[in-house]
Amino acid sequence: MKNCSTLALPPADLLRQQAEWLASARARLLRRVAIAHRRWVLDLGAGYGAVTAELVRRAGGPVVALDREVHSLCEARPFAGAGRVAGDAHRLPLAGATFDLVFCQCALLWMVPLETAVAEIRRVLRPGGVLVALEPDYGGLIEHPPEIATADLWLAALALAGAEPQAGRRLPGLLAAQGFAVRVGLLDELQPAAAQRFDFLRGLPLTEAEQARLEEVEDLAAGLPGWQQVAHLPFFLITAEKPAGLREI
Repeated sequence: MKNCSTLALPPADLLRQQAEWLASARARLLRRVAIAHRRWVLDLGAGYGAVTAELVRRAGGPVVALDREVHSLCEARPFAGAGRVAGDAHRLPLAGATFDLVFCQCALLWMVPLETAVAEIRRVLRPGGVLVALEPDYGGLIEHPPEIATADLWLAALALAGAEPQAGRRLPGLLAAQGFAVRVGLLDELQPAAAQRFDFLRGLPLTEAEQARLEEVEDLAAGLPGWQQVAHLPFFLITAEKPAGLREI
């Protein structure tokens, strides 16, 4: 879900790799909120359905996949067993108090302004319903050695594309302000730097100078095996419950 209409989703295979990388953390969060007992589930910002089939398999009832990019919803196989809806996170075409669980993975950072998206999530959740969100924070990107650092490229390109690159750190406060009971963790495992991170960055709006610098960084990183390089993107792992009896604003 992107405010920048000219910016396409990353390729489906990259999104699947990303989903696999986050699988363990995602499984812990979904167990924590007892997904098997959640009767209506919304996959918000579903993209090409990288996680939709998992939600269908684990949920206790129907799953609806929603994305602003209509073309991403057209392939049937990733969404088998799920309903599909095209819509904007800031004006969800869904009735209030419908869902027991709203799931977002690397999607809320594109739902700017975040305040409006959070208010819509709150509206469509039933009392006692819960948001599960896995969202990055590019302001905390850890890179070593300095020669392979790209944090400034990420921050500038994401902001230019209409995203909130520090969505992770902003979400807990925004959710609490909307009355949610919030629980936050951080991705606690550092993995070897993956070259695919450059593929994601290349899909963002970069100047010619930034593209040239990215190519130089890629060449340098390719010559650094194993733990001779570090690239760690912090992920905020959030569960936020809408308390039972919470009045609508």
